[in-house]
Amino acid sequence: MRLIIIEDEEDLAKNLKRLLELKGHAVDWLADAQKARTRLLMYRDDYDLILLDLTLPGMDGSVLTQELRSEGVATPIIILTGRSQTEYKVALLNSGADDYVVKPFSVDELLARINSVLRRPAVSIPLVYAIGDVEVNTTTRMVRAQGKDVQLTLKEYGLLECFIRQPNEVLTREELCNRVWDFNALTMSNVLDVHMKNLRKKLSTDDDSIRFETVRGVGYRLVS
Repeated sequence: MRLIIIEDEEDLAKNLKRLLELKGHAVDWLADAQKARTRLLMYRDDYDLILLDLTLPGMDGSVLTQELRSEGVATPIIILTGRSQTEYKVALLNSGADDYVVKPFSVDELLARINSVLRRPAVSIPLVYAIGDVEVNTTTRMVRAQGKDVQLTLKEYGLLECFIRQPNEVLTREELCNRVWDFNALTMSNVLDVHMKNLRKKLSTDDDSIRFETVRGVGYRLVS
């Protein structure tokens, strides 16, 4: 999944970015609220989650949330806040945020909240997604084919999760690259093809119950 961190504390932002990338996410980071607003309005469909600091210079995080929602940006937002009072929490949720984490927070809590929010796509998927002889646990990220564990790279799993969230739909090459690689990544066309080839090979089954169909000139589709 592709995330964006909007946080002016450089050390915190860099640590969060590194942590989330180790978990397989593509992560962008911006410290300026206005630049973040512009980015999100221009690329509103490219991000799966926004991690937003409440106290940004020049614009409060709750104000930015309200502006994004008023512009039709539906991307889930988790607010990072140092305010623990109940009235602030209520105000954050009422502003359009999906969740919040109070600083200082534990890594485990943040990851749990991120995973919880990411399990709320437009079309809900179960914790364990099964198609034929292939099972994908979207919480543990464990993948099994014909009863055997399958070791996927972070990018391969990221691609697989894109497909299981939108089965039988054609995902364009640009959409897949935007959701699995970060904004600054120099993703050449053949890189996606190589990952798709490896994903097909690793998930092949005797009954061909999971198929990634190439839509020439457009992208790929998971046929279920």
